[in-house]
Amino acid sequence: MSVPPVSVTRVTDLSLTDLAAGTVVKPGDADWDAARSFHSGVGEPTIIVRASTVDDVRAGVRYAASERLDVMIRCGGHSVWGAVPGGLTLDLSGLDDIRVDGTLVQVGGGATWGAVAAELARHGLGVSSGDTASVGVGGLTLGGGIGWMVRAWGLAADQLVGAQVVTARGDVLEVNEASHADLLWALRGGGGNFGVVTRFDFRAHPLTSVVFATLGVDGDARPVLRALRDTMSTAPRDLTVTYMDVPAMDPHAPAGATITACWIGDDEDAARAALAPLLALDAVTETELRARSYPDILMDAPPADPDQPMPGFVGGNTLLDALTDDAIDRLVSFREANQASVLFLRSLGGAFGDVAQDDTPFPARTASWFAMAGAFDIPGLVHDGNRPLIQAEWDAIEALGAGLYGNFTVTTDPAIVTRMYSPETRARLAEIKRRFDPQNRFCRNHNVAPS
Repeated sequence: MSVPPVSVTRVTDLSLTDLAAGTVVKPGDADWDAARSFHSGVGEPTIIVRASTVDDVRAGVRYAASERLDVMIRCGGHSVWGAVPGGLTLDLSGLDDIRVDGTLVQVGGGATWGAVAAELARHGLGVSSGDTASVGVGGLTLGGGIGWMVRAWGLAADQLVGAQVVTARGDVLEVNEASHADLLWALRGGGGNFGVVTRFDFRAHPLTSVVFATLGVDGDARPVLRALRDTMSTAPRDLTVTYMDVPAMDPHAPAGATITACWIGDDEDAARAALAPLLALDAVTETELRARSYPDILMDAPPADPDQPMPGFVGGNTLLDALTDDAIDRLVSFREANQASVLFLRSLGGAFGDVAQDDTPFPARTASWFAMAGAFDIPGLVHDGNRPLIQAEWDAIEALGAGLYGNFTVTTDPAIVTRMYSPETRARLAEIKRRFDPQNRFCRNHNVAPS
């Protein structure tokens, strides 16, 4: 299988009435509540189109244009945008085919990373993805996609070589380096601003297994994080690590501080040697270090419970050129000062930094670490008096960084894009947006308005 030839399918007179029963779901329908539930909550759209073919997508897009409805594209359903009321929700979960030929992998726009990893494992291949099996391929890739192999292979978006895109007019474009190269550039980190990606074409890498390690951390995290930083400064690209410290109230991870590490391949001795400076610390305890299949290390995040919604989040994320002693102290102090808070770090560099800044919209290719921290907005712990102080403390940390990762934001504030992209990148994205979505139908995202 090769990358499909360049083609454009022009708009025909498709309408919602042409679609199969059950494809269109409206308020009052028997399956309305099920259709509007997504991984992170329950939405309140005007109408839902469950697409299982490209023509379903085209009909939904044309209907949204005729009714002047915004379009919210749903893949894995982890995005906060699903909770914004109104508009047309385009559910792509029925477009989940995965085809492999050599190292070319063609993935339907509604597939999840767990399914992709499992299929690729059958072929001895891998694509660097997110950490959670239920995360959608579409949202993660279009936002960049920091994953377990980011130091060896770059972002998920860096492995994207082509795509099939339904535009706001309903045209179907085959996008690759030879045709619509500017649109391919925008898809590599510019978000879902430019159309509905019904198929992603990735170039995969040989991968039979990984060595996965979990290390417990006790006491003051500052010296451990300094050792982690120093270790990763000379570590082989085969190694990517995270540091996470979570409170007992977080259901997604065991409470406390841990370092997790992923080494490409099955050489446990090599992985242990790379982690040796950390394993030598009294504050670090080895919990696990063994070869596993890549699909097995992806987490299974439980869906949201409508009766117990997650609290708000006061904080943010940043891409740090250097994990300085000052940055470490600020991050750890933030976690210590806020009882119900989370701190997360992931190593970058390597292949991530090999990509020139102008080659994709993704910011801060000079960054060596990604950092996120935030306090859960729980009554009694966070209130009107200290909420601004917590946010100001985080803002000072974010200012140390060189950019912001949109996939790890939990805000629908349209101003966030000014912190995600440089003025030059925003201007280039806005011009591409003007050509492919001049009416800004695809705005339920970190939106770049058309120029």
